[in-house]
Amino acid sequence: MPSNVIVGLQWGDEGKGKITDLLSKNSDYVIRYQGGNNSGHSIHVKNHYFILHLIPSGVIYSNVKCIVGPGVVVDPKSFLKEIQDLESMNIDTSKVFLAKRAHVTMPYHRFLDQYKEEVLADQSIGTTHRGIGPTYEDKTARMGIRVLDFLNLKKFYQKLKYNIDFKNEIITKVYKKKPIVFESVYEEYIEYAKVLSNRIIDAVHEIHDAFHNQKKILFEGAQAMLLDINYGTYPYVTTSSTSTGGVCIGSGIPPNFLGNFIGIAKAYCTRVGFGPFPTEIKSKIGDIIRQKGNEYGATTKRPRRCGWLDLIALKYSCMINGINCLIITKLDILSELKVIKVCVEYKYNGKEIKHFPANIEKNMKGVYIDFPGWKKNISHIREYKDLPENCKKYIKFIEDYLNLEVLLISVGSERNQNIIKNKDSFFKIFS
Repeated sequence: MPSNVIVGLQWGDEGKGKITDLLSKNSDYVIRYQGGNNSGHSIHVKNHYFILHLIPSGVIYSNVKCIVGPGVVVDPKSFLKEIQDLESMNIDTSKVFLAKRAHVTMPYHRFLDQYKEEVLADQSIGTTHRGIGPTYEDKTARMGIRVLDFLNLKKFYQKLKYNIDFKNEIITKVYKKKPIVFESVYEEYIEYAKVLSNRIIDAVHEIHDAFHNQKKILFEGAQAMLLDINYGTYPYVTTSSTSTGGVCIGSGIPPNFLGNFIGIAKAYCTRVGFGPFPTEIKSKIGDIIRQKGNEYGATTKRPRRCGWLDLIALKYSCMINGINCLIITKLDILSELKVIKVCVEYKYNGKEIKHFPANIEKNMKGVYIDFPGWKKNISHIREYKDLPENCKKYIKFIEDYLNLEVLLISVGSERNQNIIKNKDSFFKIFS
């Protein structure tokens, strides 16, 4: 049975958590395939908000098995705090597991992340200081500590000692900071190892067995396409492959396991941190969108930069990811605006740019088409035919530009605030 993968198509925060939660109901497995606890997925169920950083969004359903995959970097303290928070809300977490091959984020990773950003100062890229980049650096340098090392404390001791001795050379001599104390880190982390040991599995075999047993599998990532280490707005990107291609690397599956590539995009754009943002709105309209859309980081609480929908970037993301199912979120946030702009090309040094470039310069600007707003609350609407005409024209333009049909539109944060535009296609794919 072909599996589904959900990816964000912009700079993150597109509402993947809500959509994953929606689609998890009919899934047997939800698997996170990359990233760390530097991002968060928000799920709104009645009066409760669940913010998930590492645990897959399917955890809300007791019938779904959730796996933090081999491509994820795991901060044990953060992971266990998430487990405790969920259990305090009477959510069963007994079906949440960690892949043996996942790498572990250690305290020295967080320190190195912070120290590097401090030294870079104006040249920093605006990380969350969660240690994600340094953890992936250790993984690539072949000196990382993996989750499976928690099952052999003698080996864990040796690896941790080597790493701390090595990192202390950098911390004390390059950054002129106090060294990490090995004993305190070791004592803290062997306690995590004891608690986590019954959750550690060989995820690769589990996933392959599930696929061959015709189980319904949903893969979810963190961040989004324009933050991909290879194809995003480098160097202002994350340190993993956020695209659909990253699913195979981060889960240990072949490409033919995947059937549907579900892309999530907001009806506008946001970005957290530094980096180019051609459609950023620096007027009061940007503040209106931020407030109405609650555009603050789920993990960092940082205010998100807001901008108009960038169709050049969106078309590029759909192309790279092979998107065949497009979902538009937060359409309701634009309801108060008289005029809504859509970027259809860039302008740089007097030249028109119609394709997403490998390097976006900071002074590159968007060229727009204006659409009249609908000035009507649409959060209660559940049928596409009931949307205001100007709203439908906006969606139609997006579809025509991308040559891709929108299957579902989210008009609010609640589970039921959705409009299924093409019900035949939607239920054929997701039932």
